[in-house]
Amino acid sequence: MGSSGDAWKLKDHPKLPKGKTVAVIVLDGWGEAKPNEYNAISVAETPVMDSLKKGAPEHWRLIKAHGNAVGLPTEDDMGNSEVGHNALGAGRIFAQGAKLVDLALASGKIYDGEGFKYVQECFEKGTLHLIGLVSDGGVHSRLDQLLLLLKGAAERGAKKIRVHALTDGRDVLDGSSVGFMETLENDLAKLRGQGVDARVASGGGRMYVTMDRYENDWDVVKRGWDAQVLGEAPHHFKDPVEAIKKLRQEPNTNDQYLAPFVIVDDNGKPVGPILDGDAVVTFNFRADRMVMLAKALEYENFDKFDRVRVPKIHYAGMLQYDGELKLPSKYLVSPPEIDRTSGEYLVRNGIRTFACSETVKFGHVTFFWNGNRSGYFDEKLEEYVEIPSDSGITFNVKPKMKALEIAERAREAILSHKFDQVRVNLPNSDMVGHTGDIKATIEACKAADDGVKMILDAIEQVGGIFLVTADHGNAEDMVKRNKKGEPLLDKNGNIQILTSHTLEPVPIAIGGPGLVPGVRFRTDLPTGGLANVASTFMNLHGYEAPSDYEPTLIEVVDN
Repeated sequence: MGSSGDAWKLKDHPKLPKGKTVAVIVLDGWGEAKPNEYNAISVAETPVMDSLKKGAPEHWRLIKAHGNAVGLPTEDDMGNSEVGHNALGAGRIFAQGAKLVDLALASGKIYDGEGFKYVQECFEKGTLHLIGLVSDGGVHSRLDQLLLLLKGAAERGAKKIRVHALTDGRDVLDGSSVGFMETLENDLAKLRGQGVDARVASGGGRMYVTMDRYENDWDVVKRGWDAQVLGEAPHHFKDPVEAIKKLRQEPNTNDQYLAPFVIVDDNGKPVGPILDGDAVVTFNFRADRMVMLAKALEYENFDKFDRVRVPKIHYAGMLQYDGELKLPSKYLVSPPEIDRTSGEYLVRNGIRTFACSETVKFGHVTFFWNGNRSGYFDEKLEEYVEIPSDSGITFNVKPKMKALEIAERAREAILSHKFDQVRVNLPNSDMVGHTGDIKATIEACKAADDGVKMILDAIEQVGGIFLVTADHGNAEDMVKRNKKGEPLLDKNGNIQILTSHTLEPVPIAIGGPGLVPGVRFRTDLPTGGLANVASTFMNLHGYEAPSDYEPTLIEVVDN
């Protein structure tokens, strides 16, 4: 794209008028699945979303929000909010997260980058520490990538390696941590056979050790710091597999909430605290649960807890976890280069844009939507509003979250006639769904539906158009299932709650008094996904999308 204004000029759509206010509503974690008691969306009172689904079939359909449709490696990879909003805003599919890492590992490019070279400087005299989630869940990390990285680092001069393993049980079945640890131990034993001093140094459950997010509970990160950096934890073991087996026997314990432990030698001394001159890599590719640890490792003037000892290290993330904070400053794999997003095109064609969510999803409707880019394209034409999320509580305590406040701001923006596109994210079904509290998630879905109603009422008043969709599934299936699709039970006969995202498709609905008669969803794009949405709302603004965008989901038939 040249810098000239002409390069950004969009063609007018031959059959769709300009000048209508378009509301783009993203329901976070709102998938489509068979109605049953564990489908919080189908149980909840959601008259607005129900009416959209029961309305004209040509104005409601399902689209894909996981796997290849959002740039992830396989169809078993569940979508997430980052890649979902990248696809929604970019209108094209970019290799993402795990896939970027896979490509970098397969080509060896990961070892040629400045991030790896930076940590490699410590291999001669120091220890390489790898911190992250040890499972094959594919949401935050993957075990096979860790094993490749261990091998690659050893081949490139790492003489002493320590793994700080976080157990999962959230994106994979509870109890699977034992098998993952056995696989890891097996590979470390092979490295030891080749003369590399490679061992597990510490561990703990992801929700209790290290992997907090959104600055919800810094004690989680501190427990990890104490074990990983200081070599201090309430439990000492000589063998990590035994550690997990023993700790899982404690009452009310599961993989997610395993207590922190350190591995010690025959003299009871920790085998792998992080020291001056060491290198540290956090090997998760997903950002949200690594940002807080990254701050503790990288920031000199850090004040969230007493670090006691701050080692002078070379630290890199698997990816950069926060593009706005440039954190961490060194990383092994560069993010996708997402250019020419729908947001930039529309603003450069004079479309006045309002975007709003609460803190937990504000970045998704701005930064990720705009191709991992901070700030405004043109502050004269754009306004972004962040509503502070509740802090210090889990989201099931107040499942309504800020849905009504977000909807109110959107309504005001619509009724002001100052904006052409009003874009929001309603986070409830995702954030409350992650708590596993089905009753609260049902309430959360109702609150999101109430928010949609408020926005659609405003669109009705101004003669505008709406597009309602979601970024991935979550609340529509709250139970773990066997291969036959039946709910899994734990040893006490209770259902096993599912707290992760899902592989389900998500709905997309269009309507409003400004929608031209004859507009309908095309029937020749059965595999449409989130990346097709940008062309669709560009059409609703009266423009054709750029030729390399994924095709629009709509067509106009002459009545």
